[in-house]
Amino acid sequence: MLSKEETIKFFEKQVFLENKIVKSINKALVKIRNPVVKGVLKGISLDSVKHGEMYKAAVELLSTVPPALTQREFDELLKFVKKHIADEERAILSMEEVMSHVKDEKVKLLLEAIFSDEQRHHKLLNSVMEILVQKETISEEDWWDILWKNVPFHGAPGG
Repeated sequence: MLSKEETIKFFEKQVFLENKIVKSINKALVKIRNPVVKGVLKGISLDSVKHGEMYKAAVELLSTVPPALTQREFDELLKFVKKHIADEERAILSMEEVMSHVKDEKVKLLLEAIFSDEQRHHKLLNSVMEILVQKETISEEDWWDILWKNVPFHGAPGG
């Protein structure tokens, strides 16, 4: 079992590694002309940016007490999350329709990756929504579940 300090150090190391991945991919992107390869690598780079931000949030959760939301912030966040959930639902339905008609395997591969991301986003937003609707203090365990439950590979290389 890692101590809190060891866990924080691990997360900080992961932030460094994710940033290293981003720099490496962005350097390679300058030379790549193939739009499929470029798009996939750019997507991986953006995922690494996201992972780095999530690790930073985890460090913050372990080392400080996050500020509570004001009622106004809560109401705005609730409105935003509800709208985004509806947008994600429409995107998922649209993707399912389009994917059923696509025959090109390369395009299908890209669409399946996007579809998988949209489904994970939808699950994550619904988890956030459940916690917001409960309108109670979000426990550290809730934050961990939100941050990591739907993240493939949990930030390890390959994810």
